[in-house]
Amino acid sequence: MNVFIAEDEPPARERLLETLGRVAPTAIVLGTSDSVRGTAEWLAAHPAPDLLLLDIQLADGLSLELFRGGKVELPVIFTTAYDRFAIDAFQAMAVDYLLKPVSEEALAHALAKWQRLRAQVGANIARWLASVPARWRQRLVGRKGAQHHALEIAQVAYVVSVDKLAFAVTLDGNRYLLDQTLAELESELDPARFFRASRQLLIGAHAVKQYASAGKGKLKLLLQPETDGEVIVSQERAGAFKNWIEQ
Repeated sequence: MNVFIAEDEPPARERLLETLGRVAPTAIVLGTSDSVRGTAEWLAAHPAPDLLLLDIQLADGLSLELFRGGKVELPVIFTTAYDRFAIDAFQAMAVDYLLKPVSEEALAHALAKWQRLRAQVGANIARWLASVPARWRQRLVGRKGAQHHALEIAQVAYVVSVDKLAFAVTLDGNRYLLDQTLAELESELDPARFFRASRQLLIGAHAVKQYASAGKGKLKLLLQPETDGEVIVSQERAGAFKNWIEQ
């Protein structure tokens, strides 16, 4: 593990380095500081360490200030001679809060806790990645009469739901019956390219010709090719639509 240490008392810093060396001999101390400012400057100028070991009371203030407003978002083990900062410490990304003098047992327990948390986070990320499709759909297969057609996503202007059936409408105005529902397709199409404008309509960015206010926070869209009726984006969805179309 790569560690950064902030401690303003040289004897205490030496004891902590020695204790860390005994408890975690493979740990690499990337740097040290005796102040909040020095710590902030070091973190801004170097790749993030895996873990911070910070005394709370440093030469120029409280190391807790590093975490105000999300300025620093790194796991940290706080070391201090005072217990009155414990609540504030755990509002930061505190793994543990150790009182000085820091014993080998306490530090070993804190490092083991950090490793368990890191392993758990890694496992959760791995599970999430495994659940994400390898890529968004690149084409759809639609039926027109007895014929099946492979439709490139770039050809699809929008998908419309009619009587619980989904139809892909291409830029040239042709309509093809799809086997999937609109909800299924919404999860399979790139959200940067397609937007759920309403319960019945999933639109491609390349099909939006223009839009305008429709009153009461709603938007009226003009698509190409044109739809059978008006396309209205609700007040609740209007902000999300503007963010999406301006990407």
